[in-house]
Amino acid sequence: MNKSLIKLALLSSLAVVSVNASAEDAYTGAWYVLPGVAGLVHTDSWLDADKTGIGGFLRGGKEISEHWDVQFGASYAEADQNAKIVGLTGKYKQTLLGVDALYMFSRDSFRPFVLAGVGAAYNDVAYSYPNVNIDGGHTSWMANVGVGAQYLFNDSLGLQVDLRQVFSRAEANATIPVSGLSAHDSSTISNTYLNVGGIFRFGAPKPVAIAEPMPEPTPAPAPEPVVAPEPAPAPAPEPVAAPEPCKPTFETITVSAQKLFGFDKAHLKAEGKQELDDAAEKLIANPDLDMVLVTGYTDRIGDAKYNLKLSERRAKQVKDYLVSKGVDAGRLTAVGKGKDDPVVECKGIKGKKLIECLAPNRRVTITSEKQRENACQ
Repeated sequence: MNKSLIKLALLSSLAVVSVNASAEDAYTGAWYVLPGVAGLVHTDSWLDADKTGIGGFLRGGKEISEHWDVQFGASYAEADQNAKIVGLTGKYKQTLLGVDALYMFSRDSFRPFVLAGVGAAYNDVAYSYPNVNIDGGHTSWMANVGVGAQYLFNDSLGLQVDLRQVFSRAEANATIPVSGLSAHDSSTISNTYLNVGGIFRFGAPKPVAIAEPMPEPTPAPAPEPVVAPEPAPAPAPEPVAAPEPCKPTFETITVSAQKLFGFDKAHLKAEGKQELDDAAEKLIANPDLDMVLVTGYTDRIGDAKYNLKLSERRAKQVKDYLVSKGVDAGRLTAVGKGKDDPVVECKGIKGKKLIECLAPNRRVTITSEKQRENACQ
């Protein structure tokens, strides 16, 4: 294929996402491999081929920011000649090589997207008609647009489906061997593809669980020597001071986000539910613990608006789970504070070490207020 076309395709597609990547260079996403089936669901009428055909593709991908993926690779598909034209035999074949930019609307398990890409196409028309040979192999530019979605079963495996329209240039020559007469024709063609592939992710940073320090035991005070008191006159009665007004005391439960959620996720993990079960039992056993505030936090990596929404979704997930365990919903309030109130700063650290260092900031706190009257008696 024409190497200059391939270089142009790569540069053009990468330019689409370079601005977003530089703005979010702290984002560390996964690489993935995407093999699959390419279904030709509609061929251009100029080709005189069957409307449907089948093939396959192999692409590589990279999650480069909160909202952008880039995918690159090749695909191949073929269709038989138009069966309605009596006497026409042969096949139409299309090979594509290109780069796509995907705008992802979500980073949850279900990830809808739109795409646009450029590259190179090789269209091969090889038909035979009584006393006429029709053939033409032509390399041209390629452009495509489409919509689709990814669904991740876990951090390593997923599925991608997309429907795209592919534009390129095709040529054909018709020759009559007996007379030696020939004709040439060319056209911009548009084929529709339905692609289904498996996602195999790797290279994503794994969240690191942070062990919370245990409080040091307080040593017991040494016993004081007992001194016999000297007899003294009975003291005059002292005036009784007015009792101080009772003040509410606060109890806070902090749960690391790594225990509750996957990295950049808002769905509760099974291993994190045990700590929430303990919190729910405590709240149910102490109905006087009112004004319970569930607060979600993230680290400072990524877009501030995205992090705020992620922290809100995490806080709501914890609230909903506590309610499902029997805690009165009227006692609970869920809020998200995004990257506010960091526990650690991690200045001068980048890449995976930054993600590990900022782990204490990714947390959910459950704060309850209780009026303890006996503390003033």
